[in-house]
Amino acid sequence: MNNHSVVTATDLTKTYQRGREEVHALEAVSFTVHRGEFVAVTGPSGAGKTTLLNLIGCMDTPTRGTLHIGGRTAHELSERERTRLRREHLGFVFQHFSLLPTLTVAENVALPALFARRFAGARVDQLLDKVGLAHRRGHLPHELSGGEMQRAAIARALVNDPPLLLADEPTGNLDSATGETIIALFRKLQSEGLSIMVVTHNAALAAAAGRRLELRDGRVVAQVF
Repeated sequence: MNNHSVVTATDLTKTYQRGREEVHALEAVSFTVHRGEFVAVTGPSGAGKTTLLNLIGCMDTPTRGTLHIGGRTAHELSERERTRLRREHLGFVFQHFSLLPTLTVAENVALPALFARRFAGARVDQLLDKVGLAHRRGHLPHELSGGEMQRAAIARALVNDPPLLLADEPTGNLDSATGETIIALFRKLQSEGLSIMVVTHNAALAAAAGRRLELRDGRVVAQVF
């Protein structure tokens, strides 16, 4: 893997056993995500998008093929090493925000740093300012709009300064105008050098990415630049 890539997948294959049936969730998928690149993964339901994100996020291991993340072969690592790789190299954003309801915005953003035993006070302030939520730092999630909750979730995903942000349908619970603010934020973060990989059905979000990987039946059927 070269120094300018954050993820390299080679013939990535994932097969599940469902009763007597063998399900090919991913079949020989290969691609590279370079530093500072914004990639959208698209395709119909059941195409393998979530499976791919789970593999890149070190939540699962491939049946065959290789996956390099941050210069390491992810599936050859122990569970403890994979957890560390996840914490240091990857940030995660989900459709349903996943903020803890009893913590303030600032406390939610600081949480991954706490798990990593880091003090992140200044980093939290910097990120809240970056995502336009400095004035909301003491609020609880239920006091925020959907767009504000997603911006808080993005700040939380970045608190450990990972080189790669993974997002699963990040605009899925937002109206189109609010979704546009999230797309603009992703583009701003990319311009600052962050690599971003999103799974999305949102045509505007896919169009904002510099490259689109289209999956169908577990295979890459198109790469659109």
